[in-house]
Amino acid sequence: MLSRLNFTAIALTLLTMLTACEQEITIDMPVSERKIVVEGSIFPGSFPLVMLTWTQGYFNPTDLSSLQNLFVHDANVSITVDGVSHNLAELCSSDLTPEQLEIAASALGVSAASLQALDLCIYTSFELQGEENKTYQIEINKDSHRVTGETKIPGLVYLDTVYFDFLNPLAQDSLGVLYGKLTDPDTTGNAYRWFAKRISHYPSWVPDAALRGQQKDLGYIAPFGSVYDDTFFNGLSFEFVYPRGLESNSQKFDDNNDERGYFKVGDTVAIRGSSIDRAAFKFVKSMEAQIGNQGSPFATPFNLESNMQGGLGAFIGYGAIYDTIICDE
Repeated sequence: MLSRLNFTAIALTLLTMLTACEQEITIDMPVSERKIVVEGSIFPGSFPLVMLTWTQGYFNPTDLSSLQNLFVHDANVSITVDGVSHNLAELCSSDLTPEQLEIAASALGVSAASLQALDLCIYTSFELQGEENKTYQIEINKDSHRVTGETKIPGLVYLDTVYFDFLNPLAQDSLGVLYGKLTDPDTTGNAYRWFAKRISHYPSWVPDAALRGQQKDLGYIAPFGSVYDDTFFNGLSFEFVYPRGLESNSQKFDDNNDERGYFKVGDTVAIRGSSIDRAAFKFVKSMEAQIGNQGSPFATPFNLESNMQGGLGAFIGYGAIYDTIICDE
């Protein structure tokens, strides 16, 4: 039996532990340096699009007002190609006419209503269009911040074939994915990224009345695992398969039921296969790894492999080819 002294000691120990559990603990989170985040792209025959935002604290609010304050305004942005520098102008959706707003919404793959609500701001130049096999240097200056980077639009690599097929050919339940084949050039270091969007429209009988008659996807969507390189198939022909990508935080019914991640019979799908340089590949690969590791206690933490110096994010040149697939039986 326990002695009275031992019993008293154990009781005091338990009481101390319980009291400690109720103690309020305050943790001073270190304040990180505010940096500029770059989200930029340039395609052959298209103007550059560069969005600049500020980093913010993990616990900072993310309502519409706070998101609006993240945009970096009045920065000096320039892109140099072939020794010629082009200044980019800041353009916000609130500055556009209704007709220009519709054009911008189509180019960005968002609704005109979303552009009006957020007042999205980008930097662009209508005097500069992307060209295949050209290298582009970007420089951003805002107060004491200076961000630089470089990207290349690689040569176009065309798809040998692309087609829709059922995920389970025996079942043929109307849902499937896209398959393709590509022949990699006999040079090392090639990398690619895949995008697709459904350009067909929702029929009148879908459960969400707001979607009836609307185009299914407004912009090209990169599915998870959208990038790959030629490490294992340099100079060879290879086959690949991709599911349907999902818009971020989508509330559409077919992104939240059994159709999630699948194309279906009756869809018309526009695809964009893109060649990217090595630095862009490493950035997207690390970004997707970060997203995939969210919430995992076993994930190894690491930083995004940005191709920007002095800031975060990426400026990416895409050597893009386009095709259209009709999903049928």
